[in-house]
Amino acid sequence: MSIQPTEWIWKNGKLVPWAEATVHVLTHGLHYGSSVFEGIRVYETPGGPAFFRLKPHIERLFRSAKIHGMPLPLEVHELEDACAETVRANGLKCAYVRPLAFRGMGTLGFDPTPSPVEIIIAAVEWGRLLGAEGIENGIDVCVSSWQRCAPNTMPLLAKAGGNYLSSQLMHNEAKRNGYTEAIGLSYDGTVSEGSGENIFVIRDGVIYTPGSDQSILCGITRASVITLAEQLGVEVREARIPRESLYVADEIFLTGTAAEITPVRSVDRTRIGNGGRGEITHKIQDAFFGLFDGSTEDRFGWLTPIEVRA
Repeated sequence: MSIQPTEWIWKNGKLVPWAEATVHVLTHGLHYGSSVFEGIRVYETPGGPAFFRLKPHIERLFRSAKIHGMPLPLEVHELEDACAETVRANGLKCAYVRPLAFRGMGTLGFDPTPSPVEIIIAAVEWGRLLGAEGIENGIDVCVSSWQRCAPNTMPLLAKAGGNYLSSQLMHNEAKRNGYTEAIGLSYDGTVSEGSGENIFVIRDGVIYTPGSDQSILCGITRASVITLAEQLGVEVREARIPRESLYVADEIFLTGTAAEITPVRSVDRTRIGNGGRGEITHKIQDAFFGLFDGSTEDRFGWLTPIEVRA
């Protein structure tokens, strides 16, 4: 999905015109992937534009930076305010917001500390990552030949730029072979996650999802879905999921900020359930998307309205 330019990007404390939000070609993050980032949705609600779970996203950004020894020059609330400022400045009612912290130009060595930490925030219009039809009809996925990294190779609990080279290999392999998305296996051969989504597998009315020890990013949409499922009276279990469990599942769906909640209709060309969106998946979707049209009560304070300023 091509990026449609907006007017302003927040960079190192101030808004700058889109075309001026540039970095030097010797930026450390460009050469070594020394960056951490988030993706945050803004939805148009009856009460105006609102972030979905802004604070948990920004707090995870700080945790990712801490794991990689990257001190951020702002407090959590300051970065939250900067995200809102960027959306307001661009006049967006719904948006995908990308805060990114990275090591700038300073050294070409592996030690990143001589390179200053820089932060940008972009806000753009962005539809559904895996397609609007996929939300209703489901998508076709494959199990990738590329495995997820083991926990002692790279810290996958950090949402770091370098981690997503693996995701690109997985996703592009799937696309070349006629699939919409890929599922990666963990270091032990059990199911881990998609290239950029967490996975949920439903069997006999119980939802199973891999735990944090299975080389996953602990997604914020994932955590939200677990809460919503429990509110609907559906049992959720974190468990190791053998690959073959995918083929005999009643339902499968993927979650993520960009993917939202996307059903899976086939894995490796094996039909899942009825070959479309399953009943439990549909109920969870209704509860999730209902947060944004007002049909689901925001009981947990997940929405952060963006204050309109004169």
